[in-house]
Amino acid sequence: MKKLKFIALFALGLSLFSCEDAYNITQDGEFGEAETFQSVGDMQSWLNEVYDKATISGEIGYSSLLTDETSIGSQNAGQDLETYKFIINNQDGNADAIWANDYALINYANRLLRGAARVTPTADQQADYNNIIAQAKLWRAWGHFQLLAAFSENIKDDSSLGVILMDRVPTLDEQLPRNTTGEVFALIESDLAAAAPNLIEPTGAEAYKYLSSNFINAFRARMYAYRGNYALAEQYADAAIAAGPALTAAGTYTNNTTFYNPTTTTSPYRKMWADGAQGEIIFALARPVGKEAIAGLWYFNQTKISGGPFHDMGRKLMNLLADQDQDGSIVNVLNNPVGTQTNPGDHDVRSRAFLDPTSLIASNPDAVPAGTWKSADVPCIDKYPGKSGADLTNDLKVFRTSEMYLIKAEARVAAGDLTTAATILKQIRDARTFSTASQPALPQPLPVYADATAAWKDILLERRKELCFEGHRFYDLRRLGALAGGETIDRYYRDCDDFQVPICSLSLTDYRMKYLPIPLAEFLGNGNIQQNEGF
Repeated sequence: MKKLKFIALFALGLSLFSCEDAYNITQDGEFGEAETFQSVGDMQSWLNEVYDKATISGEIGYSSLLTDETSIGSQNAGQDLETYKFIINNQDGNADAIWANDYALINYANRLLRGAARVTPTADQQADYNNIIAQAKLWRAWGHFQLLAAFSENIKDDSSLGVILMDRVPTLDEQLPRNTTGEVFALIESDLAAAAPNLIEPTGAEAYKYLSSNFINAFRARMYAYRGNYALAEQYADAAIAAGPALTAAGTYTNNTTFYNPTTTTSPYRKMWADGAQGEIIFALARPVGKEAIAGLWYFNQTKISGGPFHDMGRKLMNLLADQDQDGSIVNVLNNPVGTQTNPGDHDVRSRAFLDPTSLIASNPDAVPAGTWKSADVPCIDKYPGKSGADLTNDLKVFRTSEMYLIKAEARVAAGDLTTAATILKQIRDARTFSTASQPALPQPLPVYADATAAWKDILLERRKELCFEGHRFYDLRRLGALAGGETIDRYYRDCDDFQVPICSLSLTDYRMKYLPIPLAEFLGNGNIQQNEGF
């Protein structure tokens, strides 16, 4: 949007030095909207481009850096230090990426919707035509929701400042203010309602990489959870669970060589993250070789210690993944592959699936000499291990069944049903516990919550582990932190002290925990835009 405005200004400047017959000429071979949209096949080709514009990399990057998912890596030479130190302003790269990417997605969807009016389908093309329109509206709804999640003053308050509602292709000279959150959600609801009856369900092994009715279920479940409407959030989470794949099992662990090989691994969970199987994924954005490299958010070359890690896994997150009971066995998380399980958390598959085996783990982190922490403790993020021919590239998992279970758990706590919420958390933890050659997976204990605060705290903990590096943590702290007794960013102190990070956490009431800044680039092309308070 802002780029179009810059182009308009540039064109205006040229017009001062041109004659009308120069700039009014239609050049030979010019390819405009009339030429672009002539058939249903043309619409499908454009829809493919709409899919290509969709991404969640900005959300993943911002959430991992601002919160407690990452620490400063051994190869860091200044990358993202401002965000890690909470120096957030209107020039933040990830905030700019979210704004620009989602409006680009919306713009492409709107251009398809406008261009479709030029196409008259035959009777046997009508269903395909309607399906393409439905998907364009879904993408427009998704883009607006992502923007609201990041930039709305208060996603639960319809009267709060939201984002710019864009239900058409804007003219070059439009400078639009932000709409209210309620106005934007009204468009989202309208687009979802219009799309649902016209979607054709995708089929085949890659069907989960295309929009479907279960994408709508999962989308609505998350959206209503963010809005605090837990009756509807639970309704759609239940629908997504019923129609979607089951929770992916942890499988069996024998040794690192087998586990980390995407072909030979006996862990369905690890195989899912290596893009070897769908597993519990409801919807993923396809990222084949040559496309967006998500692990490039934290590495220069490869997801291992020799691959240039400029961000590591936060030490506290690693501790949580390594051992739920914190019994001191963290050092063995990568070096004791067939040990006997003595505590419920010792065989959590995520301790290996999300952590590369080349990691250096300090067995006594408090005793590491000052000035050596950066090289002595290097937990290498491996949730996106790459694929053949693309070491930093993996599909972006947008919705998974485990998230739907966690949303249902939230809804149960909101309804006062702590027992069912505890049962749901146990289901997830059981699914994440692997067996070994010498021992079956140990059933996880059923949590017992003294009150709702304890239940919210446990849900926030499980979301922290299960959904790390997927773009959720910032939003989860904002949504659930106060309910969980005031939980906020929780970094290990050495991840801050040893890198001269003066502030290691933020209060939940701090403006930086409420929303992201509207990017400077938007202000340069839009005199009517309003900034979020504090920035």
